[in-house]
Amino acid sequence: MHETTGELGASTSPPLVRASGIAKSFGGARALKGVDIEITAGEVHGLVGANGAGKSTLIKILAGLVQPDAGTVEIDGHAVSLATPHAAADLGMNFIHQELAFIPSMTVLENIMLGIPKKSRFGTIDWRAIERDVRPIAKRVGITSALNANVKGLSTAENWLINICRALVRKARLIVMDEPTASLSGSEAEKLFQIVQELSNSGVAVLYVSHRLDEIEKLCDRVTIFRDGQSVAQINKDGLTRARLVEGIIGGAVESAAARTASSANNKIVLNVESLARPPMVNGVTFELHEGEVLGIAGLVGAGRSELARLIYGADRPLSGAMTFKGETYAPKSPSAAVKAGFGLVPEERRADGLVLNKSVAFNAQLSNLHNIVFSPSLPLLNFGKRRDGVEKIVRDLAIKTQSIDMAVGQLSGGNQQKVVIGRWLLRQPKVLILDEPTRGVDVGARAEIHRLVRDLALNGMAVIVISSEPDELPDLADRVLVMADGRIVRELQGDALSRNAIVAASYANIEHNRTA
Repeated sequence: MHETTGELGASTSPPLVRASGIAKSFGGARALKGVDIEITAGEVHGLVGANGAGKSTLIKILAGLVQPDAGTVEIDGHAVSLATPHAAADLGMNFIHQELAFIPSMTVLENIMLGIPKKSRFGTIDWRAIERDVRPIAKRVGITSALNANVKGLSTAENWLINICRALVRKARLIVMDEPTASLSGSEAEKLFQIVQELSNSGVAVLYVSHRLDEIEKLCDRVTIFRDGQSVAQINKDGLTRARLVEGIIGGAVESAAARTASSANNKIVLNVESLARPPMVNGVTFELHEGEVLGIAGLVGAGRSELARLIYGADRPLSGAMTFKGETYAPKSPSAAVKAGFGLVPEERRADGLVLNKSVAFNAQLSNLHNIVFSPSLPLLNFGKRRDGVEKIVRDLAIKTQSIDMAVGQLSGGNQQKVVIGRWLLRQPKVLILDEPTRGVDVGARAEIHRLVRDLALNGMAVIVISSEPDELPDLADRVLVMADGRIVRELQGDALSRNAIVAASYANIEHNRTA
């Protein structure tokens, strides 16, 4: 580790958890390059870093989900093997992820006991005895719902409490919290902060992973900073400032430069978004999109980028605000209405939301273009000749590597799957194309091809919105970048002011949360 600031105080006992020299590669790319981190009992330890810095990979290793290529993990000074999630849990390590683990059809008590051995009596689960044991722990973390109540309809904050309670029932010594306040209101977040402090006071260590630097400053005793797969700094409470955190995350001082006007700035406005809001994730967003422009949208986890895309695409309805498209009121009631108006969306999760994996390349490529490949409106039967001609054209134009257009799309590589989803919209030719994380999970070659395609689309007049969590991607691709934080646009970057460091620094902007209570 390159830097240490401050002292925790002299102690001869080993840390609760020490990870040393942890390295991990995926497909030849090194996600971790020998990181180190120490967490002591009763400590709230912050872990920060830009997207892709390696935080999630370390968490997966500590959770027993991924095995490191090198390095050691010690508990109480003894080297341990975290071969499975059960092994990690048996050693007192518990993990609460953003996608909370709960089953809506079960009760609060049943959800608390998920994955935990249960007391039995006469060969059946003794729920009455389990409830007696769990009730004081549930009260300790502030669960107010009846333990026999169904969890369906509970708030995200209440489900967080269920997950914390589950960890304490497991006798957790370390609880890892990944972006815990991303979906919480202000009052809910304050309640969580109180629980974190109470856990710390009782000797439970908390590894607090968050992009919200105000929370890191407020809660943490120490912070470890990851950058590009390495642990580059450890800062203790007495040396903890926002400036030090941002500098560690981006690897230098924030760049400052005068902006120049992007070449597409004088083009006709095709989409105008005014005060669009759907709290808590989108809170009054205003911007203009020009014909032939590549507009980047950046921000951290929970910033509201994908949620904004869903509002524009008609997948969700705004609670306030308005949009105009080519000078006319635009208020799509569904994605099909947005498509009919001239919009297309390549979703973030292509396998779950963008493809039917067991269907062919041809089937997936033509999903949004069926009206153009029927014999006639009065005879709505597929013209398989038209279908084949269109699909074969995008396979050629996008260099999609497939044995046949009849091959199941699930058998293609990630990059070629993404090209199929993008190619679907080339057949449709929308006026506005929204690409949510278009190069996630694709190799370097496919990434370059997708970037070239995006620029070509813009040169031909299409307006393109690119959402990316990789700050290195947008400066070379976008004409302008809007940076979002807490559901708002906090900065617009273009020209000489548009750089990786400027995007990262703006993403960590110290704005008022104004979460809905």
